[in-house]
Amino acid sequence: MVPDLPPLPALTRAEGELIDAYLEVVDLLGKINPSRGTHTYGALRAAQALVSRAEALREALTLMHMRGESEVHAETLARALRVLDGERRTDRVTVPRTRAS
Repeated sequence: MVPDLPPLPALTRAEGELIDAYLEVVDLLGKINPSRGTHTYGALRAAQALVSRAEALREALTLMHMRGESEVHAETLARALRVLDGERRTDRVTVPRTRAS
C-alpha cells in the first residue's frame, strides 16, 4: 500500500505552474548531470527539452509578477515540493558523495 501523502497546500494557479515547471527543469537537469548519467543521447534529449521547460518556468514567474504576486511564499512552496517528491528529485542534480573505503 502507498502511504497517504499530505495534501498540497493551497496555491495560486501561477504558483502551481511555477512548482510544476521547476520540478520539470530539475528532472531534466538530473538527466543531464554527468556525474549520474550513463548515455549521452539521453542527456542530449534532456538538454533539448530544457529550453522549453525553462521558458515555462519564466512564464509562470512572469504571470505571478504581472498579477501582483510579488512575494514568493517559500514555506508554502517548500511544502508543495516535499509532497511532490522534490527532495528526491533535486538530489539527482547534485554530485553523489564518494563512499569511504
